Amino acid sequence: MSEATATTRPPEPDWSAVTAEELRAYRDAENRFRASGAARTILGEPDAGAAIAWQEIALPGRDLPVRVYRPAPTGDDEAAARTDLPLVVHVHGGGFVGTAVQCDWTNSHLAAHLPAVVVSVEHRLLAPDSSLANAADDGWDVLQHVVRHAAQWGVDPARTAVFGESCGALISALTAIRAREAGLKLKAQVLVNPAVDVTETMFDHPSIAEYAYHPTRALPQLRLVQRLSVPQGTDARTLSPLYADDLSGLAPALVVVPTQDAVADHGRRYAERLQAAGSSVRLTEYPGARHAFLTLPGVEPQAEAAQAEILAFLHATLSK
Repeated sequence: MSEATATTRPPEPDWSAVTAEELRAYRDAENRFRASGAARTILGEPDAGAAIAWQEIALPGRDLPVRVYRPAPTGDDEAAARTDLPLVVHVHGGGFVGTAVQCDWTNSHLAAHLPAVVVSVEHRLLAPDSSLANAADDGWDVLQHVVRHAAQWGVDPARTAVFGESCGALISALTAIRAREAGLKLKAQVLVNPAVDVTETMFDHPSIAEYAYHPTRALPQLRLVQRLSVPQGTDARTLSPLYADDLSGLAPALVVVPTQDAVADHGRRYAERLQAAGSSVRLTEYPGARHAFLTLPGVEPQAEAAQAEILAFLHATLSK
């Protein structure tokens, strides 16, 4: 693969008519770009205080890559050698496109400065043959695996959080619910620009109409996400945290909402439901910020403030 091929960003296809082959080709090219050095001016440079490596986890019926961030050895600091670090299981956004590499900027910062072990799930992307249920299982199964093998990972399973953006935040919210049902106690959940409704009401929120086509063409992408998420015959409510029957007793949540975002109201409504159910939740809005702003520090001025808020929230919840 030539350097030019690796660093050229592909044009977006017509989301309303994209074929399976076109979708596969686009996401492969886009993910190569996001993992390239050329993308760092947009996505940010990793924190030098973190060591980053790919690993593979053997899960039931599949092997799944994860991108692991740990405090880097410094000689003066023993965090890298600790075996009781907090665990943050992260899920990147994108739905049908995306890679854990696009989140290096924040995940490496958390690993270095909490300090913690951050395990970012390279989940199965949405496709005609891979629904949201598969991606949700990937997030949950990675969490269970690392917690069960905590000693091997050098983490304290009693200090565990989940963290995700966009579709990854949906997966993280579902994971938090599954954790409660399984008796796995989480300390925190961080949900950034979460899309938490893939039912037929997904597009009924006012923010969808307001930001459907600016600052990005969000609506056609969201329609594709919904089509791929929920195969015919699937109950979309089971994959929509906004419609979960019981949101009580969940880990304390930080919900981060950029205001110029088609799914801004998804986050607002989910925070309201968490609060009504008695779960601890903090909703923070970032005026003028757009969807995925946390992963775009090169072009989004408020990304640094959001990263600092997430670090402070996780430091407070994971230190208990």
